[in-house]
Amino acid sequence: MIIQTGQRTDIPAFYSDWFANRLREGFVLVRNPYNPQSVTRYELNPDVVDMIGFCSKNPAPILRYMDLLKPFGQYWFLSITPYGKDIEPRVPDKNFVMDSFCRLSEIAGVNSMGWRYDPILLNENWTVERHIEAFGRMAERLSGATHTAVISFIDLYEKVKRNFPEARTVSMDEQIRITAAFVEIGRQYGMTIKPCAESKALESLGADCSGCMTVKTFEAAIGQNLITPPNPMNRKECACYITGDIGAYNTCGHLCRYCYANADKETVLRNMRMHDPKSPFLIGNSLPGDVVHKAKQLSWIDPQMRLEI
Repeated sequence: MIIQTGQRTDIPAFYSDWFANRLREGFVLVRNPYNPQSVTRYELNPDVVDMIGFCSKNPAPILRYMDLLKPFGQYWFLSITPYGKDIEPRVPDKNFVMDSFCRLSEIAGVNSMGWRYDPILLNENWTVERHIEAFGRMAERLSGATHTAVISFIDLYEKVKRNFPEARTVSMDEQIRITAAFVEIGRQYGMTIKPCAESKALESLGADCSGCMTVKTFEAAIGQNLITPPNPMNRKECACYITGDIGAYNTCGHLCRYCYANADKETVLRNMRMHDPKSPFLIGNSLPGDVVHKAKQLSWIDPQMRLEI
């Protein structure tokens, strides 16, 4: 199976010591975000976990624990945008993050790395032209460290509207102009542009709209074929294969204003104060009334060799 770590928070950036302890002990407990006393136990055992997927804005803290990850397949999505502290208050210097991206690529392999330049937002400071210039500069820096650049345009979820009221929808005309320019830049630096849950109309520009976190992506990362069960949780416009996330909402300390996973700063900081690196839970510990059930975990690796025709 595949364990995901990054749909709800940034574990490498803020909880790498905790995650290392979980790998050493071989299991993790995860509260259901909609029914907190329902707890799932996931074994962190390479016999049943074929891959661990990461999404992060700062992988540097976990680099010292890469030996613990060697038994597992890995896929890393690292989000690097050009925004400043007014939009991404606690994200480290982007040159530092790009350096970490390149170091991680050397360890995990180029097929295990994806760059996310998202969300793309437009305002009086961040124009179409400025995004094109910034993307080109960053693509040059990351050239050779990844073959994939995922883009998406800001979604105005209710949390986003509350925390970032001046954000606006990016028009289809603006999406086309940006995507067309990014595709040309991607060709120059050996990167395929993959829009995330965006209009299929962008395919005509040379973008790959087949999905960014797909089974095919994972197979390329681990060099093996997978036999996967039906995708259990997905938006209809999204082709990504999402299973078994061990994170928790309202726990990401980057406090990006466009974030869909944080309700507000005060809730996040309160939760982070409850974090115990020695706990099997990301936040807090066991509570009276918790009902723990074991996840059904099987390896999805296809034992049969396939011939490409």
